Amino acid sequence: MRTLRYLLRKEFIRIFRNKTLLPMIFSMPIIQLMVLPWAADYEIKHLDIAIVDTDHSAASRRLTDKLTSSGYFRLTARPATFDGALALVESDRADLVLEIPRDFERDLTSGRGGRLFIAVNAINGVKAGLGSAYLARIVAAFAADLRLDRRPDARLSPAPTIETVPIRRFNPAMNYRFFMVPAILTLLVTMIATYLCALNLVSEKETGTIEQMNVTPVGKYVFLLSKMLPFLLIGVFIFSVGLFLIARPLYGIVPVGNIGLLYAYLVLYLTAMLGLGLLISTYCETQQQVMFITFFFMTIFILMSGLFTPVESMPAWARAISRSNPVTYFMEACRMIILKGSGWRDVRDHMAITVGFALVFHTWAALNYRKTT
Repeated sequence: MRTLRYLLRKEFIRIFRNKTLLPMIFSMPIIQLMVLPWAADYEIKHLDIAIVDTDHSAASRRLTDKLTSSGYFRLTARPATFDGALALVESDRADLVLEIPRDFERDLTSGRGGRLFIAVNAINGVKAGLGSAYLARIVAAFAADLRLDRRPDARLSPAPTIETVPIRRFNPAMNYRFFMVPAILTLLVTMIATYLCALNLVSEKETGTIEQMNVTPVGKYVFLLSKMLPFLLIGVFIFSVGLFLIARPLYGIVPVGNIGLLYAYLVLYLTAMLGLGLLISTYCETQQQVMFITFFFMTIFILMSGLFTPVESMPAWARAISRSNPVTYFMEACRMIILKGSGWRDVRDHMAITVGFALVFHTWAALNYRKTT
């Protein structure tokens, strides 16, 4: 126990003396948590639209005003021709083009119905799809308003109506940041546990200090434990700062579930990912190798964990990969506990799988580490 205490003191001194590592541990995670949730938002706004109005009627002006006042579209130009508007799309000065044809108002008042022509820049499929949907919804609302204006008796029509009353559980405002913040917390502790733990051990290989440890009677399990514990404590600290000092005052996220259960799973998850970090370090001789290998795994973890989109929306092969990703389980459980108030029965399968990952990573790392190297 005295040996472990001495080694832990040595590790904390090395960490706090490292002027490069220290900002990565404390400053960067906090900055990322304060910036990324605001930037990552799937609600598309301020779409640049060019409107070709060849009708120049009261109806066309009313439709234009309705589009620009919606908050989704920003009128960038009023070209005279449709070809001129397409040139704006090609030069990335417009995302959508709406052409209001001649005699648009006359066709509406005569009952024949009007036609609108739309062109969309579809390089970004999500942006194009949502922009088209917003535009179609606003045009439909415009047509309904116009119908009521032309036929006041329609307000008294006995036609049946269906009203839907949505009840939004766990995120009443449908704020995408509520979905993102637990995921970013997961990402931050994953980076600390995997990347920094591996980097710390390999840096000792490069400086030669690990050779001094190898000739001491310190057992390899005690040595590996001393390498893990500091980053486990740092991971818990960063998670706590993010959850209580940033997520709560900045985003209004208050954990609904059991905090003890959340932290128990956090310690278990950090233990598993620290094992992965140790495993990576046993195969690397330089910090550059650690960076490349960790970057490879982190890219897969991020894209296949449901960080940005739900796992259920992925194709079958991607869902299979995500289920072999340890990050997926903690990220899901973190959202469940913080936002839904889920309990032990809801996350016990996630925790059991994480225990399996921890056993595999730590056993593999212990067998692969050679104290004589």
